[in-house]
Amino acid sequence: MQSSQLSAAAKEPAISARENSVLSWLQVALFIYLLVLAVGVIGSGFKWASGGSSGAAELFEFATNPFTGLIIGTLATALVQSSSTVTSIIVGLVAGGLPVAIAIPMVMGANIGTTVTNTLVSLGHVRFKEEFKRAFAAATVHDFFNLLAVLIFLPLEIATGFLEKLSLTMAQWFSGGTGVEIGSLNFIKPITKPVIGVIQDTFAVIPEPFGGIVMILFGVALIFASITFLGKLLKRLLVGRAKDILHSAIGRGPLMGLTSGTLVTVLVQSSSTTTSLIVPLVGSGVFKLRQIYPFTLGANIGTTITALIAATAISEGNAVFALEIAMVHLMFNVCAVAVIFGLPFLRSVPLICAEYLSEVAAHRKSLAFAYILSVFFVIPGVIMLLTS
Repeated sequence: MQSSQLSAAAKEPAISARENSVLSWLQVALFIYLLVLAVGVIGSGFKWASGGSSGAAELFEFATNPFTGLIIGTLATALVQSSSTVTSIIVGLVAGGLPVAIAIPMVMGANIGTTVTNTLVSLGHVRFKEEFKRAFAAATVHDFFNLLAVLIFLPLEIATGFLEKLSLTMAQWFSGGTGVEIGSLNFIKPITKPVIGVIQDTFAVIPEPFGGIVMILFGVALIFASITFLGKLLKRLLVGRAKDILHSAIGRGPLMGLTSGTLVTVLVQSSSTTTSLIVPLVGSGVFKLRQIYPFTLGANIGTTITALIAATAISEGNAVFALEIAMVHLMFNVCAVAVIFGLPFLRSVPLICAEYLSEVAAHRKSLAFAYILSVFFVIPGVIMLLTS
């Protein structure tokens, strides 16, 4: 009798855990839906506020200078500490008529701004000199890689437009221009369009163009909330597995590091989380800087999945351009890894810069704080004021 009671008692926690897991995955599905809904809301709001594509171009006239666009992307991402949020918003703006050429430098800036999170994490080791030196190097290698990527690819994009052309070809292929048609398989539109219509009708009582502006702000808030809660859920569900992948992959060669960095970031939907996981491990001496370098680069590629998911919310009008800017984010990061990590004379540049800066910062810790404030906030702010 007692054994049967014990058996029943043991089954109850197992069933409860299973039910909690199912509920958590249903919540993940809900927040992914809210993410794609929010992108559609921003696109509709931007179209409404700007009066269509021509109005959108005029509205962002100030950002036609690519360096201004770069700084907007950097500052926005540094402030919200999420490149996924910023790139999803950019996808929504492009869907509403923002020209892709203006949006590309913003996406590049988002790559720079996202590195502030793991740099802040490294400050947790500031009391111990050697630990801090290792942790700060592990954080800033991501900074220097993304800065170098922008220094190479932004001038190249301005001169040739190769990212815009390549991404447009890929977007057309996926959206039915020359190949596989996603539009015919798109189940997003039927479940988002009616809700977007209700939201727009709700804000219709507000005079133009303020109704559209409020709708954009509502969409931005919805993106921020959905990505925040989605990230927390996925961390709770998958961070343990992500850590296992990290430990088993690091030190087994660059390809394994790149692949695992991409996979872990796709799992937790946040490159900031991925790169922040490894900073304490390097600080404590578990891994060396050169071992985690490829893993960090993989995180850059993995973070592009959010913008690609967001682009599925758009199925008409500027849908191909929304997918194009998401593809730009992917191709920019893939090309940066291929060129910088693929060429031996460039591969070591971020490592050398990170090691030198960490050496200096370990001796004068105030320089670490000055570096964060200047690179992510002061310099971008000054450049934006000067260029505008």
